Amino acid sequence: MSRFWSPLVHTLSPYVPGEQPKIADLVKLNTNESPYGPSPKAVDAIAAAAGEALRLYPDPTSTALRETLAAHHGVAVEQVFVGNGSDEVLAHAFRALLGHESPLLFPDITYSFYPTYCRLFDVAYETVPLAEDLSVRIEDYRRPAGAIIVANPNAPTGVALTRAEIACLLAEHPDKPVVIDEAYVDFGGESAIPLVADHPNLLVVQTMSKSRALAGLRVGYAIGDAALIEGLTRVKDSFNSYPLGRPAQAGAIASIEDEAFFQDSRAKVIAGRLRLVEGLEARCFSAPASSANFVFARHESRPGAELAAELRARGVIVRRFDAPRIGDHLRITVGTDGQIDRLLTALDEILG
Repeated sequence: MSRFWSPLVHTLSPYVPGEQPKIADLVKLNTNESPYGPSPKAVDAIAAAAGEALRLYPDPTSTALRETLAAHHGVAVEQVFVGNGSDEVLAHAFRALLGHESPLLFPDITYSFYPTYCRLFDVAYETVPLAEDLSVRIEDYRRPAGAIIVANPNAPTGVALTRAEIACLLAEHPDKPVVIDEAYVDFGGESAIPLVADHPNLLVVQTMSKSRALAGLRVGYAIGDAALIEGLTRVKDSFNSYPLGRPAQAGAIASIEDEAFFQDSRAKVIAGRLRLVEGLEARCFSAPASSANFVFARHESRPGAELAAELRARGVIVRRFDAPRIGDHLRITVGTDGQIDRLLTALDEILG
């Protein structure tokens, strides 16, 4: 602590990201990164952009990238916003859209950055408990709200709402901002983007870190009514006019254009998830149906903290949240077949 800190800094409890350990021969299944790598075309585009032109500032509006995203999703370019990872996009949404009326509603078990943003931006919020099966119940959101944010599929559970359920949520709150955070939607969820045309209060946030395997590039985006996008842009240009460098914009464009690679990588992850679930169930774990690139599993008798420590001792890192209701769950990223084998072999050793 420092006497030079502002009063706000003294009150903050920052978000804690997943560990990035430097351990040899590590099976890293804790941060939901892709095990298959980005499109080779994206890698080539990044390399080509990392040349003499780096002395020049990038396009502050990321026009070419926004045009590519608009064409990919079938919307107007004015409906697309891009930022330095979906976390920055979400932060701008909290500042621009989610704090002027209270309370903001979101699930009690969800992406733990949401309460962090609320503390940073002084947003009053209430959490809505998940059902016993860890699903979001739309009927629980039939209550007064200033705004709503829901991760879909939810994190860390992996459970997804259908597009029809999102439409019901929007019908319940037609005059309040609703943000749907779709970081994992490409692995089996139903995107809410088609609902944007008829719902000027809807903002959909996606990332290129997961299904596009570009976590190290930091590219996120939002799609919504042009007026919502203008609000995000006003916040961005009051904070950082150049959030995406030239290599990031070039790599993201190339990744979106390589549809064949994207579909192949996505299919491998979905097949790996099925294999992982079957292996865990055979070892007395249970997990809600996941539409993400991870599984949220709990053993029938062994504590989660004990299992996480034992796995770590064997060079396998998973994520555990020391929080009410979910302390015995392990969030396990879908890896390659070899990584899944290492995990299951380690569990056999631990479980005897």
